[in-house]
Amino acid sequence: MDCRALLVVICLMLAVPALVSAEEVQALKGRVLEEGGVVYLLPDLQAGETISVRVNRSSGNLDPFVAIAPPETNRTTLGEEFWTMVQTGVRGGGEPVAEITGAADRFFLAWDDDSAEGHTAVLKWVVPKDGDYPLIVTSSPLTETFGEYSLLLGIDAPGVLYGTATPTPGVVLAVPDPAMPPAGKGAEERSGNLTADKTSTFYPLENLEAGDTVHAVVDSVSGDLRPVLILESVDGKPMMAANFLDHGTRAALSYQLRADETEGLVLRVEAGEGEGTFRLRVGINDPEVLDGTAVLGGRKVIREPVTVLAAVELDQITNVDQKAENYAAVANIRMQWNDPVLAFDPQEEGVPFKIYREIDDFVEAEGTRWPEFTLFNQQGNRWTQNQLITITSNGTATYFERFWTTFQAPDFYFKDYPFDTQTFYIRIQALYPEEYFRYADWEGETIVGTQLGEEEWYITGYWTEVDTVEQNQVHSRFSFGFDAKRHLEYYILRIFVPIFILIMLGWVTFLLKDYSKRADVASANLLLFIAFNFTIAGDLPRLGYLTFLDAVLITTFVVSGLTVVYNLYLKWLATKEQKEVAERLDRVLVWFYPIAYIVSIVLITTAFS
Repeated sequence: MDCRALLVVICLMLAVPALVSAEEVQALKGRVLEEGGVVYLLPDLQAGETISVRVNRSSGNLDPFVAIAPPETNRTTLGEEFWTMVQTGVRGGGEPVAEITGAADRFFLAWDDDSAEGHTAVLKWVVPKDGDYPLIVTSSPLTETFGEYSLLLGIDAPGVLYGTATPTPGVVLAVPDPAMPPAGKGAEERSGNLTADKTSTFYPLENLEAGDTVHAVVDSVSGDLRPVLILESVDGKPMMAANFLDHGTRAALSYQLRADETEGLVLRVEAGEGEGTFRLRVGINDPEVLDGTAVLGGRKVIREPVTVLAAVELDQITNVDQKAENYAAVANIRMQWNDPVLAFDPQEEGVPFKIYREIDDFVEAEGTRWPEFTLFNQQGNRWTQNQLITITSNGTATYFERFWTTFQAPDFYFKDYPFDTQTFYIRIQALYPEEYFRYADWEGETIVGTQLGEEEWYITGYWTEVDTVEQNQVHSRFSFGFDAKRHLEYYILRIFVPIFILIMLGWVTFLLKDYSKRADVASANLLLFIAFNFTIAGDLPRLGYLTFLDAVLITTFVVSGLTVVYNLYLKWLATKEQKEVAERLDRVLVWFYPIAYIVSIVLITTAFS
């Protein structure tokens, strides 16, 4: 009996290591970018095996989603088919979350999102039949997130679900899916144009690691361009150059990075000779880009310029100085952009969004990478009331600034004064080149307040423009412009009505037969017109051209002056005992006076229209 018991104990002791050794566990690390997820292949799975998967976020704001798909799944079109099904259901009246869940059940054999603590995704699945099954790690379909992750995968290893399993040395359960671009490789293509005004451009590189090899080739596509290709370090120092002296139509280089050479690298394309369009191909660990056989995609290589949505809210116009050609305004600047570097985990931070009340605080916490700008047509200081930057978990930043300052208005043109329309601008110019930040109109956010506080002017229309300016490098510029006209009541009641009355008084004097009195009245009118001229001249700069009002006043000077001369001439005729001649002449010229004004006004209006 004792021998049999001893034999059972020995068998059990031998069986325990066998059971333990049956567990197979593999640990992997990866990165989910904005463009999509990572696909592995689980080869040679056997029916009845239990697959356990656990995915944890390692960096960024990643909310991981894990799924196992059928072997026959087309992994290259899976994402597009998934979202097409979701969008079709939503358009048909379905609830978005329910449609996403239904699509996941339709496309995947097993999937999970957030069933463990925090945003950790875990799943347990029994293999139904032998085969090679795709394992997909991506961002939760319910939100846009990205970042690095750690993946724990096991066969018949329940400890994986709790993160307690230990990786088995030498075990490979998941391999990169050969149907997808390799995770460590990537290739991208860009095109551009170099001219006499723009002789170079550059492309920032990102996600580089020690040991990576950068392969790049640029070809001239049109024109007589002879491109030069330069790989530059973060301090602008050339690390490698191609076609620098040969000046052919093609330039290519390959460079392996050291540990201290992974940050801030750029590829610069310069016009060695000529001008024209070019095509640039860049690959990481993919030398096939050099002969044009590389498949585009995979690991992201070139950092895209950050698109910055910009808007201006004009609250008040405090002054318009026509002589100095500037104006003062109270306004708000609003900007919004998305930068993955700013993403964070709200559960880890304990807040749904971050807020900074000073730019210095933002730069200290998040780094200097933000779309810093200057108001290009600003004069003097900008008095800032407050500045705020808010950041949401997906890396979307919103900037708000309320300020008062004086702006140049060099577009003032007074030819039609006081019936003129003047154009005003607020120009926001990026300090970083457009390869880093590019402005775009934030549609619907640019507005003009209803109580501007400017009594002389009223705004007839406003708009936004986005263009570029070149100052050694090309910078993006956002412009808010508006047109304004003058309230004409002042000019009609204070200038044109008195001028009309004086003209009529001058005409009424033609009824007098005392030519001396008529000459006195005409002289007085002339002095009044001169006074008007000095009054109006104080409102405008000393212009090198005539305004509409100048032309009107000059006409009154000429006609009034001629009237004085004419009346003095009549007085001279009367003293020479030629009064009858004077009266005959007067009967004709009494109608010339108003006709002269009417014809002059018609000619002036025609000339200034």
